[in-house]
Amino acid sequence: MPRNRIAISVSLPPEAAAAFDRIARKEKKTRSALMREMLSVYLQRQEERELDSLQRYGAGVARDAGVLTEKDVERIVFEDR
Repeated sequence: MPRNRIAISVSLPPEAAAAFDRIARKEKKTRSALMREMLSVYLQRQEERELDSLQRYGAGVARDAGVLTEKDVERIVFEDR
């Protein structure tokens, strides 16, 4: 039967480990639960940074093409209809 969890080992400097444990106690979470939550937040922020990057790229392409307003977008969308 396959496991639904894989144990990993992480080493931290003593001060960081103590801070991690303080946070876990304060949040009333196990170390594992806190690490899962931290990883989830990190992955969400990665996705947000990726989306921001794509939006900046798209805005640059639009600007270079002279698409600066919503009216410009509407004109392009409806010009061949």
